[in-house]
Amino acid sequence: MKKSKSILSLLLTVILIVGLGFTVITGIGKSKTGAMKNIKLGLDLAGGVSITYQVKDKNPTKEEMSDTIYKLQKRVEQYSTEASVYQEGDDRINIEIPGVTDANKILDELGKPGSLSFQTADGETVLTGTDVKSASAKSGQDDMGNKEYSVELNLTKLGTKKFATATQNNIGKQIAIIYDGETISSPVVQSAITGGQAYITGDFTYEEADNLASTIRIGGLKLELEELRSNVVGAQLGEQALSTSLKAGVIGLILVFLFMILVYRLPGLASSLALLIYTEIVLVILNAFDVTLTLPGIAGIILSIGMAVDANVIIFARVREEMAKGKTVKSSLKAGFQKAMSAIVDGNVTTLIAAAVLWFKGSGTVKGFAQTLAIGIVVSMFTALVITRMIVYAFYGIGIRKESLYYHQMKERKPVNFLGKKKIFFSVSIALILAGFVIMGVNSAKGNGALAYSLDFQGGTSMNVKFDKDYSIDEIDEEIVPVVEKITGDHNIQTQKVSGTKQVIIKTKTLSLAKREQVNKALKTTFGVKESDITAENISSTISGEMRRDAVIAVIVATIFMLLYIWFRFKDVRFATSAVAALLHDVLVVLAFYAASRISVGTTFIACMLTIVGYSINATIVIFDRIREELPLMKRNDDLAEVVNKCITQTLTRSIYTSLTTFIMVFVLFIMGVSSIREFAAPLMAGIICGGYSSVCITGALWYVMKTKTSKKATNKKKK
Repeated sequence: MKKSKSILSLLLTVILIVGLGFTVITGIGKSKTGAMKNIKLGLDLAGGVSITYQVKDKNPTKEEMSDTIYKLQKRVEQYSTEASVYQEGDDRINIEIPGVTDANKILDELGKPGSLSFQTADGETVLTGTDVKSASAKSGQDDMGNKEYSVELNLTKLGTKKFATATQNNIGKQIAIIYDGETISSPVVQSAITGGQAYITGDFTYEEADNLASTIRIGGLKLELEELRSNVVGAQLGEQALSTSLKAGVIGLILVFLFMILVYRLPGLASSLALLIYTEIVLVILNAFDVTLTLPGIAGIILSIGMAVDANVIIFARVREEMAKGKTVKSSLKAGFQKAMSAIVDGNVTTLIAAAVLWFKGSGTVKGFAQTLAIGIVVSMFTALVITRMIVYAFYGIGIRKESLYYHQMKERKPVNFLGKKKIFFSVSIALILAGFVIMGVNSAKGNGALAYSLDFQGGTSMNVKFDKDYSIDEIDEEIVPVVEKITGDHNIQTQKVSGTKQVIIKTKTLSLAKREQVNKALKTTFGVKESDITAENISSTISGEMRRDAVIAVIVATIFMLLYIWFRFKDVRFATSAVAALLHDVLVVLAFYAASRISVGTTFIACMLTIVGYSINATIVIFDRIREELPLMKRNDDLAEVVNKCITQTLTRSIYTSLTTFIMVFVLFIMGVSSIREFAAPLMAGIICGGYSSVCITGALWYVMKTKTSKKATNKKKK
């Protein structure tokens, strides 16, 4: 690289850092576009709108309530993937949408959930809202090639049959769509529709088509609802949770920068500058794409920072190896980037596959996590392979070529006999997993529940308390929460302040009548609250059965796609199966940690488990990439066990350093965070340690066992 080009590259780096930094801190223009303060925050971090609907139908069934909640959940995800819908009492449904403050606007846009029917000119009802599976606005072209907008309807199996008969009998006639007694559209039947998919066309704008689709969707609910109340509510975690998380993130990044510079010297400085650009780009993208950031979203960002560091560690470890062979700085840099490419791409693409599947198949928190993780992965690959490379070559190009600045002599590590200790490693893992199941069994037998499920998973009691003082969120955390905690024994209490009032919503695990009375008495004694100013209702879990099903299906599908990708890339199904087995190992060990520590299992549990899966697969890919590289170089007399031990040992530094840098980020979060954030960070730390252990001690050994066992079987078959 020419000196002038190198100077230009460094100048571009400075401009990027300063320009992106300015955008993140202050924003651009009057609207302050790109400013960090404009990032949408979830209910847990910033609050939003809470709407309660009353069911019009008398004595709704459990199935009807569940179906209505699930459909509403899908409906409100247009505002935020972190919006939640749950049951309150026997016949009320509560919707919470983060990042918004205008309840009336939401109510207008959401529409009044009423009855929907499709009627012929004779007044015969041929379809109801429950026969419609989905409705969405579509764009296309008419016969003249002009752009037109339509509404696509997908019907249920029963709806398909009904509509086929109705359209066959009404060709050339209108079938009116009636919502709450008002005709909202009267399309003419052009032909019999038998496939379960119909299109409503007309002289629509996109907004008109979208509004019609929205009305049809909301009218597809099994129950009719009416608005009971709507409130603007404050953050669940308080301002302190957000400010400490930000401080922890900054301190964690500074520590990672110092570590990288100390260990890798000039390349470490280059990676730190690239990591700074990475962080700024992610923050700008979160703003630009209106991503709602919550505590689980922060997990996705932490994981992607870990992966961004990991990519640089892989590259510089390779550069070190090349320089240790006596190559020049320039040729070592070139070879290092080339040889690290496959491991970085495979590790990131595997995790990106998981994020994509979770985004398309998941809902709620899972979707939000997948969004932030996907953004982080794409940006981390770009910064590691483009920005870091540009900066390192620029340093070299301007004349900084002293070998000691790129490499310091290290003793060559003799291969550690990991495979020789595989029985010990396998035994330790099996013991930890079995211990988890035993602890869960004991907890369950004692009536405490296998895991400490929070109200996110099993529902609870919601109390609306009117105080005589306007408490801030942090005052609520410091003064009111400890009083309720002492009586209920619940350490995962959620609180929300109703904006513009002195009311506070307190959510706890399900309380008996006696416990409720004790809480009422304590609030009366401590804060002078009148008993008439306290109302309480049991609420369902915010993570519905359908959402759990979506999450499980998403994880299973993601695992299958990851397995297929690893199989395709490594041309050996044993690599894929051992990688997936290691993922299962990590999840079960962390589950044992949850059971033993009795940390609350709530919305962050899903994000934590997904973070561990993404982290673990990346570490495993690096080791497998090295084994794949060494296998073709094996001679006839080479021992496979020695080759695998050599590969694990060669990547050991990378495994330790990556685990350490990611652990630093989470540990600072744990030390500085409020109680809810510590409950989130603790299992993440356990997962990082477990992921590092399984990658080094389990995956290579597992692949070796499968490889040698299947090879022996094949040899025995040939002999026979």
